[in-house]
Amino acid sequence: MGTFRTLLMVLTAFVLWLPDTQAQQQQWDSDDSYLTREQGDIVRVTLPAMTKQTLVSTAQLNPGSGQPALQFGNFALSPDGKKLLLFTDSRREYHNNFYSCWVYDLATKKLSRAGAQLPKGQLLNAQFSPDSRYLAFVYNNNIYVEDLTAFKTKQLTTDGTETKLNGWFDYVYSEELFLTNGLRWSPDSKRIAFWQMDASKLGTFYMINNTDSIYPRPVPIAFTKPGQPIAEAKIGVVTIADAKKTWVTLEGQPQQYYITQMDWNPDNRNLVIQQLNRRQNESKLILCNPVTNTKNTLLTDTDEAWVDVKSFWNRGGSPFDWVANGAAFIWFSEKSGWRKLYRIGIDGKQTEITKGDHDVMAISGIDEKNGYVYYSASPASAVQRYLYRAKLDGSGAPEKVSPASQEGTHRYTFSPSGKWAQHSFSSYKILPATEWLQMPANTPLDPATAIEKTMKPNPQAPRVSFFTIKTDEGIEMDGYMIKPLDFDEKKKFPVVFNTYSEPAGATVNDAAGVGGRGSFYNTDSGYISISVEGRGTPVPKGRAWRKAIYGKLGWINPNDQAAAAKKILEWPFIDRERIAVYGSSGGGSTTLHLLFRYPEIYKVGLASAGVPSHLLYNSTYQERYLGLLPESRENYIKGSAITYAQNLQGNLLIMHGTGDHNVHYQGEELLLNELIKYNRQFQFMPYPNRQHGISEGEGTQQHRRTMMANFLKTYCPPGGR
Repeated sequence: MGTFRTLLMVLTAFVLWLPDTQAQQQQWDSDDSYLTREQGDIVRVTLPAMTKQTLVSTAQLNPGSGQPALQFGNFALSPDGKKLLLFTDSRREYHNNFYSCWVYDLATKKLSRAGAQLPKGQLLNAQFSPDSRYLAFVYNNNIYVEDLTAFKTKQLTTDGTETKLNGWFDYVYSEELFLTNGLRWSPDSKRIAFWQMDASKLGTFYMINNTDSIYPRPVPIAFTKPGQPIAEAKIGVVTIADAKKTWVTLEGQPQQYYITQMDWNPDNRNLVIQQLNRRQNESKLILCNPVTNTKNTLLTDTDEAWVDVKSFWNRGGSPFDWVANGAAFIWFSEKSGWRKLYRIGIDGKQTEITKGDHDVMAISGIDEKNGYVYYSASPASAVQRYLYRAKLDGSGAPEKVSPASQEGTHRYTFSPSGKWAQHSFSSYKILPATEWLQMPANTPLDPATAIEKTMKPNPQAPRVSFFTIKTDEGIEMDGYMIKPLDFDEKKKFPVVFNTYSEPAGATVNDAAGVGGRGSFYNTDSGYISISVEGRGTPVPKGRAWRKAIYGKLGWINPNDQAAAAKKILEWPFIDRERIAVYGSSGGGSTTLHLLFRYPEIYKVGLASAGVPSHLLYNSTYQERYLGLLPESRENYIKGSAITYAQNLQGNLLIMHGTGDHNVHYQGEELLLNELIKYNRQFQFMPYPNRQHGISEGEGTQQHRRTMMANFLKTYCPPGGR
């Protein structure tokens, strides 16, 4: 199976989104019906009446030979609606799901295992061809297709090795560019375009497994750290009939660029490829004919900081949203200072779609018949989300679709043509509610069960409030506060600040369950829970807000947290001597900074899985926000918490999994050495072989919550005084 593949066997994904495959638990099979799972059966739900029909029951999935009915996880429907792809033997290995694939013919009721001659549980990125005749998948670093009529398997690539990956990606590509599926079928089902990753130059990082045998076992991971070689990507096209390959040539050296997206134009002749330079401040969209190798740059986008790729803000969406039968697609840019949508023609013509000073936060759906693109935005409040729509031709101003009376967070899932939408809503005042809508009229299918009729108040709402803090620097930051049940404004209470404060996520959201990050301590009794959102976080406040962090990651974000805390400490019911902060991952890094650099504010810190030194994390993330080495080395040192470790005065608890493949345990040992060097006292809890979330293993989560709660109670006692 190859050493590189073996290196990844122990890894588990940190990301929370599904991998980029056709497999979903709910998917549309026509514009008026979708498939879902109910009690193990696959059920078709037809709109607008929402009638249900069992398409396949679990009992029908019998492999024969006395075997029990097939137990499957996700499923996928073929484009012609005649076959089901069922995934079994699934296991998560870093950012990929490896599995066995079974194909169920809905007409003949026949069940067959794809790649039956291959070992079970070893396939990935399986997907039907557009004509439903073939199934493509990756096995052992090579690409295969299965003829679903004769169930004969053909190997299309043979050059896959332990360091040459066809149709999938190395760790850093998948972690930071959110790419897992490296296959793209041509619209006529005759070719597959694919990524090939050359990982031969990658360095090897070793973790140590001390618990599974009497002798320690090194666990190697191919991993790129800042300034080190990255995996070299190129695009190939292979024909199904004769397995002939052609390669796309791009300008530049492979060590100096990423290929961040690729898809076929519906014209069946051309590919559109996004090439991002390693500095990540120049993006090119290139129209390429893989047969003639002719290329035309449709769009070049640059930024003084970095250029976002679509998956940063629109995870799970299509690579390119095609319109006008492939004559154009919907794309985005922050060149105006706001994230706007543009219509990009294959002829190079650009049309601004979302006019006005506001950010597009996600593309929700496209209704080409009525000429609309639907998207998530919130011009007035960065802590909320609403549905807007704009004309695809750029005419007129965008309009808000979500009801004005429902202030909070709205999510929409559209049918393929935009005819129907599932709408969910919640806020800190209102419990989650769901309805189905007919679009573009935006009317509920069932008025009796409409959100407006079924909304229920959140019983926790009286204790929750949102606020805006203006720092001495003039930065306005959003925050939430949750007061304890025994709150008395005449007394002073301790505060636990919950923080993340890096570009990968936000914490202050007006939705049900706000403040859930502080679940290890009891917010019902004794503590005020607060979170504030500083510059650099991915909220709809414009490009300048999000990219103020460039070159200053680890500096500007802790500074903003401390500046807001200084103002909060002026509130009469806050006990200045009982101030704690908790964070995990990027929040763990921020917690370290706050304890080291602002001891006059923060007396207690609980830091989980943080990055003490920027020189140790992965290349793509660090170089995006801090620049390239060696010229930007000062940014790395200034923004690293370890630089300030000698200043620790408060009570600090550090937690880390020794098997963390994302943020390596190595960093904590270097931090410990620095704290020991200066005789700084602290508490440290390594979790053997646990990964980034520190959740695996019997009793782990309860132990971690108990330990943190006890530490907090000891050094930051609860209750008003």
